[in-house]
Parts: sequence; structure tokens; C-alpha cells
Amino acid sequence: MTWRGSTTVSDRIFASLPYLLPLIHGLMFGGSLFRQFPILGLLFMPLVPLIQIYSLPLASLVIFFALYFGVVRNESISHFIRFNAMQAILLDIVLMLSGLVLEGFGQVIQMQFITQTLNNMVFLGVVAAFFYAVVQSALGRYAEIPPLSDAVYMQVR
Repeated sequence: MTWRGSTTVSDRIFASLPYLLPLIHGLMFGGSLFRQFPILGLLFMPLVPLIQIYSLPLASLVIFFALYFGVVRNESISHFIRFNAMQAILLDIVLMLSGLVLEGFGQVIQMQFITQTLNNMVFLGVVAAFFYAVVQSALGRYAEIPPLSDAVYMQVR
């Protein structure tokens, strides 16, 4: 169900694309899972060209500002696409902050098991959020991720 009108197929596709940003950023948390289960890495092989683009210097910053100013703040684009783009941006910001916290946590506590477990939890959470958001967007529904969606509604009018 959409709240601000119906969505077209192209709206659904464009609303799903921004979620690649947090997924690509979240892959760095899955390193220990990829080592333990090499078959898992095969699932993410189609993302290799996007990962290479994202790893270019300043590419993530350019993509972030392009999404924010080109999509979220552009009121001529449908609310559905802007909502999903902003939610993907906020999810990516949460991942950046998680990376900083986990890096600091790993330096303070030298227990590899705990840091691997936390990284695995973040990775699996990102993958779950990605699939949930993409499926909801493909169905033409707003993907409600409780703490993020409230912040998105405040940003996107």
C-alpha cells in the first residue's frame, strides 16, 4: 500500500536501487563469514563491478551527495523514490557509525570472537534490511524500518 498515490514499475525499480549503497558498504562486515563459508561470496559476485566503482577515491561521497541533493531534495521525483533513497542513505550512515564503533571496540577489547560476532550481526542485519526493503519497494510498499523510517518521514515531505 502506498500512502501518497500509486507507484509505477519504474518507480519501484528506482526506489530499490539506492539500497545497493548500504549493501555494498555492509559487505566489509562479512569478512569472517566469507572466509568460513566461501559459497556465500558467490552470492555477492554480481556486485563486484559496483564495489570497484564504490572503492574509487571520493566515490562514496559523490554518490552520497548525488542521492541526497539529486533525489531526496528534488520534489519533482515521486515521494516513494525519495523516501527509499533517504532511508538507504540513513542506513548507510548507521553502517558508517557502526564501523567506527566496532573498530574502536576491537582495539579496546582484544577478543577476536566478540568482534567477529558483532561484525557478523551487523552484516546479517544489513543483508536482511536490504532484502526486506527491496522486496517491499518492488511490491510498491513503503519499507518501514522503525527507527529509520521515522527519521526519513521528518526529512522527506
